[in-house]
Amino acid sequence: MKLPPKRVWLIALAAAGAIAAIQLASKAGQTPPITPPPYQPAVRTKEGLLSAAGLVEAVAENTLVGVPMAGVVQTVSVKVSQQVKAGDPLLTLDTRELIPALAIAEASAARAEDAARRMISLEGTGAISGSALQDARLAAQEARARAALAKASLERAVIRSPIDGTVLQVNVRVGEFVTAGGKVPVIIGDISHLQIRCDIDEQMAPRMRENLPAKGYLKGEVNRAGEADHSIPLRFVRIEPFVVPKVSLTGGSAERVDTRVLQVIYQFDRPADRPVFVGQQMDVYIDASPEASK
Repeated sequence: MKLPPKRVWLIALAAAGAIAAIQLASKAGQTPPITPPPYQPAVRTKEGLLSAAGLVEAVAENTLVGVPMAGVVQTVSVKVSQQVKAGDPLLTLDTRELIPALAIAEASAARAEDAARRMISLEGTGAISGSALQDARLAAQEARARAALAKASLERAVIRSPIDGTVLQVNVRVGEFVTAGGKVPVIIGDISHLQIRCDIDEQMAPRMRENLPAKGYLKGEVNRAGEADHSIPLRFVRIEPFVVPKVSLTGGSAERVDTRVLQVIYQFDRPADRPVFVGQQMDVYIDASPEASK
């Protein structure tokens, strides 16, 4: 019996659909191959190690230089990577209002001191009472204090480096308005030596002890985790005995996760064969085995 052409097409389509469904079902049941990572993660070289994530800092931590008062930036005296000494000017705020205020205060102080001298010259003549003489002396003292305050305000408009170090960031430009407690204009640190702030999960904190040896690996050098010549030896500095909420390692102080960590500080020397920068992340392994600190 010969089937009509239309029915033949329908049977062929149904068969093709069944074959496609069978192939899809067989593929769905197969586990897709796992794509290997582009690089191998750092591995532990022995048992008993504490793993921690760390952030590189300047030795003695980074100094966030603030401003004592609000004002418009008049000059910026430093650039990034510039070496500075304690007392070197970093930036200057607009002083156009402070200079006249100082001149007025100094003139008032000179007038009050002159009046006090004339009063003192009459002392003992009976022409002036003791209370009037005391008032003149106090008025001169008060005027001198106001002049000193005006001079100090003018000097505070010049923001100076509190330490010897390197300028790590300059976050302001001439003409910008800065406020006390606002955006940090300049960050300075002593990067002749570096330190790393390690975050140890609070569940692992009881295993941490003082003077435990440790080593670190820079991000991107994970393939060399087993090679001693590419690990960075770390020197124990201190344990900060206050467990804090973990700060996400993005540089932002407001980004937190629901984890508390014990922070441990280690120092290290700059490797001779590759640069290390402040703010860089590092994988740290601390030897917490029983024989480590013996």
